[in-house]
Amino acid sequence: MSEPKKEPENELEKRYREQVRPALLERFQYSNVMQVPRLVKVVINMGVAKVGKDRGALQDSENELKALSGQKPILIRSKRSVASFKMRQGQPVSVLVTLRKRKMWDFLYRFVNICCPRIRDFRGFRKSGDKMGNYTLGVQDQQIFVEVDLDAVRRQQGMHITFVTSAKSDAECLELLSALGMPFQMRD
Repeated sequence: MSEPKKEPENELEKRYREQVRPALLERFQYSNVMQVPRLVKVVINMGVAKVGKDRGALQDSENELKALSGQKPILIRSKRSVASFKMRQGQPVSVLVTLRKRKMWDFLYRFVNICCPRIRDFRGFRKSGDKMGNYTLGVQDQQIFVEVDLDAVRRQQGMHITFVTSAKSDAECLELLSALGMPFQMRD
């Protein structure tokens, strides 16, 4: 019987295992290496509620998300009608994709090293979490991603990116993401 083939490790995943995890173990005085926070998944959500009934724009959003994530996004529909938002029940609200394991590490590497430097007037992300050890940020333009075909873009579309970690607090989460290369704003 042959051993299962193991995928080659991502550079960022290797840095987490060899440098970041031991540093966090020492900094937060964990008694066990399994207590050290780790990145669990990355969720990318692109709202399409404003698109309305324009199926072409909805398809464009799906294609862009598929190109930058490497997997097919799921379509989220509204659960009930909301008159103030001019939204009907069952109308498309967003497209979303969840990245885990190798695709998650590949996306984080590309986001930190390629996409963030392409953001205009970028000074870093705010240091604020959800008090549960997760971090969400908003990107205003999908054109920072090199996977998106700039000629095919018909309208500017933003997205929310959530980094779900096993951290118990925001301090642990921010320390983990900062050690992985996420650019945060410096305090004045």
